[in-house]
Amino acid sequence: MNTRSISFRLLVWCAGLSSGIFVLSGILFYFSLQHFLKNDLLGSQERRARQIADTLLAHMNQTGSSYVAGEIERFYAPEINDRFIRITRADGTVVYLSGAPNDQSFDPKEVPAMPRTEKDELSQTFQSPGKKTLVIAGLHFQANDGGDYLVEVGTLLDPVETMLNHLVLQLVFGLPIVVVITTAGGYLLVRRALAPVERITRAAERITQHNLSERLPVSETGDELERLSVSLNRMIARLDDAFQNSKRFVADASHELRTPLTILRGELENLVEDSRLDAEVRERAASMFEEAVRLSRIVEQLFTLSRLDAGEAQAEWSRFDLAAMAKNTAEQMGLLAEDKKISIACDARQPVVVEGDPARLKQVVVNLLDNAIKYTPQNGQIQLRVQAVNGHAVLEVEDNGAGIPAEALPHVFDRFYRVDQIRSGEVEGAGLGLSIARAICSAHGAEIEAASSMSKGSCFRVKLPLSKN
Repeated sequence: MNTRSISFRLLVWCAGLSSGIFVLSGILFYFSLQHFLKNDLLGSQERRARQIADTLLAHMNQTGSSYVAGEIERFYAPEINDRFIRITRADGTVVYLSGAPNDQSFDPKEVPAMPRTEKDELSQTFQSPGKKTLVIAGLHFQANDGGDYLVEVGTLLDPVETMLNHLVLQLVFGLPIVVVITTAGGYLLVRRALAPVERITRAAERITQHNLSERLPVSETGDELERLSVSLNRMIARLDDAFQNSKRFVADASHELRTPLTILRGELENLVEDSRLDAEVRERAASMFEEAVRLSRIVEQLFTLSRLDAGEAQAEWSRFDLAAMAKNTAEQMGLLAEDKKISIACDARQPVVVEGDPARLKQVVVNLLDNAIKYTPQNGQIQLRVQAVNGHAVLEVEDNGAGIPAEALPHVFDRFYRVDQIRSGEVEGAGLGLSIARAICSAHGAEIEAASSMSKGSCFRVKLPLSKN
């Protein structure tokens, strides 16, 4: 999954937020439960101290300390139940002190006496050498005979700590479960929420200059995504209108210019051949004739692009052998290459059958070979290869010319773009040949790309589907 995608960030936020809430709630619950259990344990000791005072110390002068000790041993059994009980008089004399518990977790004799204060109810904790915590509640009691006693009753905090430890384990093991559940739920929720975005993305990827009439799907949910889809469809409609107007302008302008340019070429050609004119006038007329021919070629290329944009290349499709067509084209272009002493080697031994407009695809081969011949020095070599690879026909034109700079490579298929303006001035052309080749490839569902290394040459590669029949 893309870590920078909205869905991934939403999942991280969902998992992080749920984990944070779970941990924070667990911490709050832990301390709340700890406070409650400690207070409840202390409260139970206070009630037990009150019970001892009311039932055993109220008539201490009549029953005696031995009776009190016996009753405490009989009803409370402090040694067996790991309890601490101590009764002292106001002068510090100990009336009763429980013995050490069976597990020897603490020594009652080491527990410090509570200080005498004006409060009737006291409390303290004692940490034994064995790291056991004792919670002690104290009660000042005034007996009927006027005797003043301090009753201290305590018990170990172990049950509370055991319960809290179990709670911590449950929280530790519960956290991954909560994270997994919330992440899975968040994933399903995010996928469902972003499903319209995925549909819009796929539809937008399919829209090109050849199918601007298509529109993005609109989910009638009344939310922001619906408004976004409607706004984007309106933008596409405006782009479609602008693009259609531009294509009509180029087509109309190219068409209207063809006739006057043809007339101009004819008149200039007559002037060049007219022997009655001065040599200087005929020379100027010849220069003007060359520019008129160049301008006619540009207009013809623009007219070709406008027809390709209108979908003309899909009108005359048929099945044919791309390898044979490329081989014949290389032979025809060989005469032009011979003028620069350039050799064209064609590797097209196996039939490669495709579907498309043979004339237009031949134009692609012609443009690529013509471009290679223009920018390959004398005694250079051009390699033309056609082969079937993984269900696609692959056509490559490779030369050993000067190459194309890396910064110019992404723009070589742009209209009127010329790589080296200084060098381009020595080579005829308007920078439309590769643009036409790309337009033809786009109309055939093909891909065209260029690779180049400076001083080593360039390679243009066309990849289009093989015929399925």
